[in-house]
Amino acid sequence: MPSSASENSTHGAGHDGTRIGAQLKAARLAARKSMAEVAEQSGLTKGFVSKLERDLANVSVASLIRLCEALDVSVGSLFQASVGEVVRRGAYPPINFGGNRVQEYLLTPSGEKRVQAILSDIEPGGGSGDEPYSLPADVEFVFVLAGQLQITVIGEQVTLEQGDAFTFPPSTQHTFRVAPSAGRAQVLWIFSPALPDTGADVHSSGRS
Repeated sequence: MPSSASENSTHGAGHDGTRIGAQLKAARLAARKSMAEVAEQSGLTKGFVSKLERDLANVSVASLIRLCEALDVSVGSLFQASVGEVVRRGAYPPINFGGNRVQEYLLTPSGEKRVQAILSDIEPGGGSGDEPYSLPADVEFVFVLAGQLQITVIGEQVTLEQGDAFTFPPSTQHTFRVAPSAGRAQVLWIFSPALPDTGADVHSSGRS
C-alpha cells in the first residue's frame, strides 16, 4: 500500500509553490501510465497524485523525485515546461537517425516526451534506405519546407512538394527518399508522443 507520509494537502504543486500539475499529467499520459500505476511506483496514494495533477497539493522534494522517476522525466523539465524552453536557430542539436545523405536536428527540448520535432536536410539521392522501418509513436506529421520528398507507406508512394503536409501512423512500415534528379530537400517531422531516448546519436537504428 503506498504511503502518504510525505504528502501535503496545502494548495500548490511544487515544493516552492510552482504549479506543475499540467506537466505531471502530460508526462504521465506520454508514459502511458495510469494514475494508479504512478502512485504505486512513487509510493504515493492515487488520490494524492490526482490532487497534484490538479495543483491542489504540495509535495516534498523526496516524493517529487520518486514521482519523476516513475514518469521517467527529470525534475527540472517540469519547471522548464511551465515557462517554455527555447531552442535557438543556429544552435539546433544534431541527432543521428540513420539513413544516408541526411543531416538532422532536434527542435524540441531533449526532455520533452509529449511531442518531438526534427528538422532534416536531405541531399539528392538521400533518404532512409531501401529497407522499410517503423517507429514507436502514435502520429507522424511531415511538412516539406523546401524541395520534394517521396514517402512510401506499406508499398504506396506519396510524393510531397514544397508546402505539402502528410500525416500517417509511424508504426506502419515506411521509407522516404529524395530523388537523385531532385534538389536538396528540407523537411520537418513531428512525432507524438516523442520517440524514446531523444538525443544525439541515439536513433541510429531507426532508419538503418
